[in-house]
Amino acid sequence: MNNEKKCNIKILKNGPYIVTGNVPLSEKIIVSKGKINELKDGRKLPQAEEYALCRCGKSKNAPFCDGSHEKVGFNGVEKASRETFEDRAELLEGPDLDLLDDNRCAFARFCHREDGKVWELTENSNNPKYREEAIIAASECPAGRLVAYDKTGKAIEPEYEPSIEILQDPEKEASGPIFVKGNIPIESSEGYTYEIRNRVTLCRCGKTRNRPFCDATHISMNYTDN
Repeated sequence: MNNEKKCNIKILKNGPYIVTGNVPLSEKIIVSKGKINELKDGRKLPQAEEYALCRCGKSKNAPFCDGSHEKVGFNGVEKASRETFEDRAELLEGPDLDLLDDNRCAFARFCHREDGKVWELTENSNNPKYREEAIIAASECPAGRLVAYDKTGKAIEPEYEPSIEILQDPEKEASGPIFVKGNIPIESSEGYTYEIRNRVTLCRCGKTRNRPFCDATHISMNYTDN
């Protein structure tokens, strides 16, 4: 718990994400297996107690910042809502499971399962198999867009240690967002701390309309970090 408290992501004005607290950093590759997506290990990345991750999408040393934001005049003004997830999200009530969806999509496609997508699985959650699949589909959404709730109103979340994963999406010929796991505080350039969440994706292509969070623009612009 003490280590978790020390972890922090500070967004610099028109600059990078400064990560402190010795947060483990890795690369993960989105791989399709039938209708299901999985994360496989990518290249090994250097570890440090503090490091700066590129936010402008122009670094030649991605995922790390190399100062390119200053050369390109990056406008990093944050526009995301500061409402809580539960206030933003829409409720889908199923017979044995509920789903909250705030529509912050990184298009990672983990909401797709062999038996359907998370929404129809939730609607058919009186079937134990579909209920289990709906929970997996919601819980594996890196953006935290989807959260399954049991009928007592308790959120069903995977247990994550604080860590950061740099996503790659070769199927879509794009480099994906920064997957922040395990309730790491994210502090805005103005000093405001966003709602602390177990799963969230931060933009690193520089073009999101929901800055600092990913909105899947990396797909449409074919952003690659190499």
